[in-house]
Amino acid sequence: MTTRTRIARLRTLALTGITTTGAAAVALTLMPANAQAAEATQVHTSSVVTASSHDSSAAKGKAGTAGSLDGWIKQSLAIMKAKGIPGSYEGLKRNILRESGGNPNAQNNWDVNAKQGTPSKGLLQVIDPTFNAYHVSGTAKSVTDPVANITAAANYAAHRYGSIDNVNSAY
Repeated sequence: MTTRTRIARLRTLALTGITTTGAAAVALTLMPANAQAAEATQVHTSSVVTASSHDSSAAKGKAGTAGSLDGWIKQSLAIMKAKGIPGSYEGLKRNILRESGGNPNAQNNWDVNAKQGTPSKGLLQVIDPTFNAYHVSGTAKSVTDPVANITAAANYAAHRYGSIDNVNSAY
């Protein structure tokens, strides 16, 4: 199969997906063709998230453990509750899946932020200045740390929109 055929097939799949998967497929369709292939691969390979390399103490593959999307969300919710930051499991997960497909190392290298030198990073696609401004004490000082990324993004969303639960598109 030629590269041209693959790209055409990917575009066809993306357009077909609009009717079945909604906003995520629309986002793929609006990306430049070379980004579509990278994003499609990224989302596909991130459907199962395990512990990151710096978190060797986490049990891998078990639902609810520190090294899983479920575990990261639950850890973040505990911190959010202690700090008075509103948000729900459902609101966090919906936004994470839309923004990064659950990949804690996702990075957007093609939007306006990236063109200005500050690409969006992590599970909730946070830029460094926003992460630094809304970082929550008790979490890692790394924008790609899953719990720190979720918690900082939820803190930002709380200040800007009232809660991450009120965010239904890119923010």
